Amino acid sequence: MSFMASSRQTRTTWCSRCGASISAPPGARSVRCALCHTTTRVERRPQHNGGLHQAVGFIKGLLFGSPSQQPPPPPASSGSMRAGDPYHLPASYPRARGKKRALLVGISYSFTKYELKGTVNDVNCMAYLLGQRFGFPSDCILALTQEEKDPNRWPTKDNIRLAMRWLVEGCTSGDSLVFHFSGHGVQKLDNNGDEVDGYDEALCPQDFEDRGVILDDEINETIVRPLGAGVKLHAIIDTCHSGTILDLPYLCRISRTGYWQWENHNRQPDAQKGTSGGLAISFSGCGDSQTSAESDRKAFLGSTSTGAMTYSFIKAVESEPGTTYGRLLSAMRATIRDNGGESGIPGPIGSFFRRVITFSNAQEPQLCASEAFDIYRKPFIL
Repeated sequence: MSFMASSRQTRTTWCSRCGASISAPPGARSVRCALCHTTTRVERRPQHNGGLHQAVGFIKGLLFGSPSQQPPPPPASSGSMRAGDPYHLPASYPRARGKKRALLVGISYSFTKYELKGTVNDVNCMAYLLGQRFGFPSDCILALTQEEKDPNRWPTKDNIRLAMRWLVEGCTSGDSLVFHFSGHGVQKLDNNGDEVDGYDEALCPQDFEDRGVILDDEINETIVRPLGAGVKLHAIIDTCHSGTILDLPYLCRISRTGYWQWENHNRQPDAQKGTSGGLAISFSGCGDSQTSAESDRKAFLGSTSTGAMTYSFIKAVESEPGTTYGRLLSAMRATIRDNGGESGIPGPIGSFFRRVITFSNAQEPQLCASEAFDIYRKPFIL
């Protein structure tokens, strides 16, 4: 009885500045953070389980404290592994080794306070685009979502690590690889001094509370450095704090008037952050210090959600076939600034989606690469 009464008299909230977990006394309208001394208003109504602000506060709290634990998801079964496979990849992963391969990850964080509703839609939309527009065979696309029946295809930390190895395993000249991630992203303090802003960027797997996040250093080592001559990787990352999530050495700065230049983000010239002769390019949902948003898209016969960045990427690709990287990036940013645009996605892909989009324009898609190039001359080819 005393435990129940105590739990009703205290509430947990998150600092509006640093994201630290704070216990609020009963009846308190505001509380002062012990870490940064910022005063945060205590919401009188409980947050909805899908509240975006609570999600962002929780993710920020990873940097400063340990939030209350949620029940862990069921452990992924190891399953049977491929014979003679040095990476111990699950036998259920695609065996086809076509010249075009894609890894699509969508994490909804179901039944948690930081649930996302549009990530599985993002995966489905990207799979359709890659297959219909760019000729990626369905048996060369690996999707990890929480809706999969196969535990080896749940987006846990271990499974994402294995899937990234699957993507680049045995890649040879002429291969075109795609890595798409839709979920939560976070920044963590940089411990090895290789980040310009002092923070590592990281992806949050389904089980990140128990197993931790996947740092950009590991992502770079796993899917960027193995790329040999003639191999091309495109990453489309729809998360918060995703600007330099692949830890690529070059970040493109582009103004609304079209002026652009590459910034070298390699603070340690001796450290290898590029490829082994191939090309890696990433489109991300926002800058390292920005947060990304889900969009509420109302269909003619229902409603759904998707990542604003994923939508802007698909619309830009469909609106300008044969475009350059510079025009593609500008079109993505214009779509977000214009609240999705009025015409939507044209052509057969557009008729498949049949959506109208509204979302926040607080984010700005970014372009990074393993090497500098003329963004208005180099054609975008998957």
